[in-house]
Amino acid sequence: MRTTRTTRRRTLTATAVVLASALALSACGSDDSGADSGPGADSGSGSTDDAGGSDGTRTVQTVMGDVEVPGNPQRVVVLDTAELDSAITLGVRPVGTVHADVEGGFLDYLPQDQVADIENVGTIGNPNLEQILALEPDLIIGSVVRDEERYDDLTGIAPTVFTEQPGGPWKENFLLHAEALNKVTEAESVIAEYQEHAAEITEALGGPDTAAQTEVSILRFIEGGDTRLYGRQNYIGTILEDLGLGRPAIVEDAEDGFAVEVSPEQVDLADGDVIFYTSYGSAEKSGEEKALNGPLWESMTAVQNDQVFHVEDQLWFLGIGYTAANLILDEIETALVG
Repeated sequence: MRTTRTTRRRTLTATAVVLASALALSACGSDDSGADSGPGADSGSGSTDDAGGSDGTRTVQTVMGDVEVPGNPQRVVVLDTAELDSAITLGVRPVGTVHADVEGGFLDYLPQDQVADIENVGTIGNPNLEQILALEPDLIIGSVVRDEERYDDLTGIAPTVFTEQPGGPWKENFLLHAEALNKVTEAESVIAEYQEHAAEITEALGGPDTAAQTEVSILRFIEGGDTRLYGRQNYIGTILEDLGLGRPAIVEDAEDGFAVEVSPEQVDLADGDVIFYTSYGSAEKSGEEKALNGPLWESMTAVQNDQVFHVEDQLWFLGIGYTAANLILDEIETALVG
C-alpha cells in the first residue's frame, strides 16, 4: 500500500489542463437548466457540513485528501457499477457512467426507467475523459483501484471523490458516496431497511444457530481464468455474514480472505450444504458447462441434495451496493426458505 496517497499533490497533466480549460470556456455560455438530477436529488437533507443549497460547498474526506464538493450536486458522473448502484439507491440519477464491458449495457437489475437516459462514458477502468468533460459534471465518484492514474485529469474536470477499492468495504464506500451526494439521511434509512431485511431472513432460516450450521459456497467460473471459490472478505461474503450463514472450511484458505482459485479438477472443493454458482463470461468458455457435466460435480453433497442454485453474475458480483444486496437477500430466501 502506498504511504503518500493522502498527502501527495501531483501537478495536473497536460491533458487535465486542456480539459479544465475547455470546461471553463464551455461553462461561460451554459447553465444547469437542463440538468437531470433524478428523483430525490433536489433534497438538501443529510448534509453534515456548514454549507447548504446548490451554491454552497462541503468538505468530504477521501483517501486522496479533502475534496470540496457542491452542496447539492446536480450533474454526477460515476466510474463503476458500485457507484451507480449507490446513486440510484439514493435517488440520484447520474448524467454519465461507465459500463462493465464494451458489449454490455447497464446492469440489468437496476430499474431501467432510472438508467435509460444516463450517458455511457466508457468502460470500468477506461473512462472517456472527453465524454465526461462534455457532460459538464459537478461531481465525479470513483475509486483508486479503478482510476488512480486518471485522478488528476478527473479533478481538472470536476471535484472527484475516490474510495480505496470496491468489493469488501462496500458499506463504508456507500457512506462516502452518500456524503459526497449530500444524501446521508437517506443512506441511514437504506442501511436500516437492509439490516431489518437481513434479520427477517435469518429468522426465516430458523434463527442464528440454524443459519450458522448451513455451509454456503459461492462458486464463480471465470472466462479466461481459474474458478473462484469466494471467501469472506468480499461483497457477497459480507452479505452471507449479515445473514449469519456458515461457510465451508476451504474459505479460510482464501488469500486475503477474498477467494480460493481452483482448477476444473478441484471444483469439488466448493462442496457444502448449499452452492450458489455463476459465470463471468460465457458458460462454455468459463468451464461452467464442463464442470456441471463432470463426475466431480455429481459427487458433491449439495448437488446430490438438490441444493445448487444458478445466479446472475451481474447482480451477485457486479452490483456491489444496497439495491443489489436486497435483491440477493430475496434470492437467498427463495432458495433456502421457499
